Amino acid sequence: MRYGIRRLAICSALAVGALALAPTAEAVTPTTATISFDCGAYGSGSATLTATQSGTSAVIDVSTSAITAPINVGANSVKSTLTLTNKGTGSVTFTGNSNPAIPAGSPVSTGPLKGTVASGDRLEAKSLKVVVFGITATCNATSAQSPGPFVF
Repeated sequence: MRYGIRRLAICSALAVGALALAPTAEAVTPTTATISFDCGAYGSGSATLTATQSGTSAVIDVSTSAITAPINVGANSVKSTLTLTNKGTGSVTFTGNSNPAIPAGSPVSTGPLKGTVASGDRLEAKSLKVVVFGITATCNATSAQSPGPFVF
């Protein structure tokens, strides 16, 4: 009996220690924001940005009506760079070339765009560069991000 109680105490201590050391998912707020972009000859419109965070790694998915696919675009063929300001100064970029298949005439969706963040970062989108079939569309923000910057 004495060994059973000792074994239970040791197992319980190990379980609590493992939980204490397990990585935690950080919370970014808000998780979804909207912004308007002007993409020059490629169009203009709104974009929805969806952010998630795990430690110092963050991911932002972008769906925008500012750019529509002129022809069918295959999965994983859109290269994107989202540039955000941090607290109004400096810049942080999120990049990726992962996207779902996009039918002709549909809004462009891209992501996950991956980047690195630090606790306390306040990131607001300023520009989006999208490269499809070697053609580059550069979009500049024409509105503030709503409801506000992503806070990590």
